[in-house]
Amino acid sequence: MIGVDFTVDVSDVNEYISRKEPGEIVSELAKRKANAVLLSHPEDCVVIGSDTIVWKDGAVLGKPADAEDAARMLRNLSGDTNTVYTGVCIMIRKDGRVTGDAFYEAADVLFAPMSEAEIKAYVATGEPMDKAGAYAVQGIGGRFIRGIHGDFYTVMGLPMCRVYEKLRELQVLTEE
Repeated sequence: MIGVDFTVDVSDVNEYISRKEPGEIVSELAKRKANAVLLSHPEDCVVIGSDTIVWKDGAVLGKPADAEDAARMLRNLSGDTNTVYTGVCIMIRKDGRVTGDAFYEAADVLFAPMSEAEIKAYVATGEPMDKAGAYAVQGIGGRFIRGIHGDFYTVMGLPMCRVYEKLRELQVLTEE
């Protein structure tokens, strides 16, 4: 979307969280992921690490452990608002020097009420199983999203406008 060729390189860092505040949690995890990928590439490169959580009632709703857990999360979200936090860490290695920056964005997501049958059918698709909060706004789960206050792409897992602005600020991209 921002006109840059890229390669996906998945890190397998431990996603244990030591922070309490949602913005700090996603920023820490994004930094760990970016650093792990940077260490695996000794040449000059730009690495963008990200992590997304769903925050509701003062708790993280991560990826569900199983179908029952996914259904529990969806019942909790049904007819209510949650906040999605996405942390991003951009690391740049150039001429042996590493620089970068980390930030996070947040967006409120309003769910429509969901019936038990809808929850069961959605969980059966398998889509919720590897998603924070057990839903994908860009997928089948989008049918249950009544509104978003904030950046849609933050909810998807990578706030594109802010990433683009940060890459320009860090002089990775020019305005041309």
